[in-house]
Amino acid sequence: MKRIYALLLVFVSVLSASAQMVDPVHFTTQLKELTNNEAEIIFTGKIDAGWHVYSTELSGGPIPATFNKVKMEGVETIGKLKHRGNEQKKFDKLFDMEVRFFENTATFVQKVKFTKEKYLIDCYLEFGTCNDEMCMPPSSVEFKKTGNITLSPKLGDDRELNDSIKIKGQNDTITTFNADSVPLSPNLGGDVLWQPVTKELHAFSDTPADTSLWYIFLAGLLGGFLALLTPCVWPIIPMTVSFFLKRNKERSKAIREALTYGLSIIIIYVFLGLLVTLLFGANALNALSTNAWFNIFFALLLIVFAASFFGAFELTLPASWSTKIDEKSEKTTGLLSIFLMAFTLVLVSFSCTGPIIGFLLVAVSTQGNILGPTLGMLGFSIGLAIPFAFFALFPSLLKSVPKSGGWMNTIKVVLGFIELAFALKFLSVADLAYGWRLLDREVFLSIWIALFGLLGAYLMGWLRFPHDEPEHRTNVPQFFLGLLSFAFTIYMIPGLWGAPLKAISAFTPPMYTQDYKIIQTTVVEAPFKDYEQGMAFAKEQQKPVMIDFTGFGCVNCRKMEAAVWTNEDVAHRLTQDYVLISLYVDDKTPLPQPIEVEVNGQKRTLRTIGDKWSHLQATKFGANTQPFYVLLDEEGKPLGPSRSYDENIQEYINWLDAGLTKYKP
Repeated sequence: MKRIYALLLVFVSVLSASAQMVDPVHFTTQLKELTNNEAEIIFTGKIDAGWHVYSTELSGGPIPATFNKVKMEGVETIGKLKHRGNEQKKFDKLFDMEVRFFENTATFVQKVKFTKEKYLIDCYLEFGTCNDEMCMPPSSVEFKKTGNITLSPKLGDDRELNDSIKIKGQNDTITTFNADSVPLSPNLGGDVLWQPVTKELHAFSDTPADTSLWYIFLAGLLGGFLALLTPCVWPIIPMTVSFFLKRNKERSKAIREALTYGLSIIIIYVFLGLLVTLLFGANALNALSTNAWFNIFFALLLIVFAASFFGAFELTLPASWSTKIDEKSEKTTGLLSIFLMAFTLVLVSFSCTGPIIGFLLVAVSTQGNILGPTLGMLGFSIGLAIPFAFFALFPSLLKSVPKSGGWMNTIKVVLGFIELAFALKFLSVADLAYGWRLLDREVFLSIWIALFGLLGAYLMGWLRFPHDEPEHRTNVPQFFLGLLSFAFTIYMIPGLWGAPLKAISAFTPPMYTQDYKIIQTTVVEAPFKDYEQGMAFAKEQQKPVMIDFTGFGCVNCRKMEAAVWTNEDVAHRLTQDYVLISLYVDDKTPLPQPIEVEVNGQKRTLRTIGDKWSHLQATKFGANTQPFYVLLDEEGKPLGPSRSYDENIQEYINWLDAGLTKYKP
């Protein structure tokens, strides 16, 4: 919320300053060479009277000073951007936080190290400027330089490491670690920490590596049934019911169309799933499930369907199209429209089912075996198609019910509210993956509280829509449903102040997105979000590691964190006995430089941090689902079998203890 407020403040300030052009800060730049192949990029600014420039590392408030790389060759950064000079601190009521800033002069320094004799530096400093009346938009000062340098024989012996990550455990002891001394490794395949350990993991597992094809098929079938419970698949149920409800057909024709619908789902899932994976890799479905435009499009689609259920309009084809379809339906039984409905189901459900079927498809990238993933995909699509084939048949049974009256419209309105609730989940996935922070946890909960409060009011008869009958009355079933809706609304209210709300933790944004918390929770947060940095710290401290492959849009990850990680015994082990590293496979933050990798003879480019961690999970551990937990020693070797979604707390503790017993520093 603070970030939104800050952006609005800048927008208003620009409007107020539109009549005059101001330039209150003037920067000069220089490259100062040091010993040991190091140098400093120095930005020195003179600030006009009455203005101030904000310092580094301010979160949730004004625009901080940041160092940004455009292109750097033969040189790499050391640590973070530093500030020098007389830094001032003050509590700013406007941003509701303590801010740090400079007046008159400001100096920012970025340390770099030369790795080649010929170098190129193209970078810029971005900073925020305000006075007591207005703020400037984010400003920047560029620095570009090319040249040659003679490298000394010893690299990095006397490097100053001032930056540190502080890790605070339950016993309030603080350990510091120089995180910036561990750069992102560009040569992923050659790093010992990236070497595959799939055989070692299989050795710990009771299931042999060459699992039978029947087992793969049954696992896929079970995954298909479980996918029905995911929040991205639920909204398709009312769409399916509404679609087939409008089709006047005989019983035999209804059965034929339901079977056609189910078969279409199977064919589309198997074909598209394998095609996308073979062309773009096993993590392509993960990338699709968290793509901003993908999620925004289907959120808008659900909103349109909800408006139609509320009676705003009827979703109908143009008359000429309807006539042609009716003519062809006698000959083709409307196969095209049924196939398109199945295609819509496949696309919308990919947001949640992508990671599930990615587990079946990862064998294509890591083992080159196409038969196993094909049978897994077939089982998955059959498991998902069976319930929807039943939903397609169900409307014909509804039409045979006598004197239905207005109860069917009530169902449509209730489903409309549910569609809106799930549309918000789609928007939240995109918001988290790209770090926009527009739908923080309290914003998300506020909208859900309003939605389910209005749903309760409708079921009680206090709210009516255009399609409702004039004498709309609340019957007994509606009364109890309305009572449940109000109870659910009241249950969510404490979440606005930080209550964990475990029952819906899978749907809400993570707790760290909430700005205002009175109720303190004990959800463990990983001190490391980078694999190399966390492993380097583990080696320094001689501690085992737990890798948590997760995602901003991962529903089951949030459920595990709320149900398992909040347990005191689990939290103690994660914060005291292990080094916890959380790697978000859907993090859209660009890498400093794209990394080209080769898998099974095919080259692909890793462009985001999420790409890097997804590649790590697939190539090192042979997995592609989240949550995925694995215990390692400081050399990257597994200490036991991997673990995925399972809310059995005692088994989780036993698994952690077994890893501690296996670990030998």
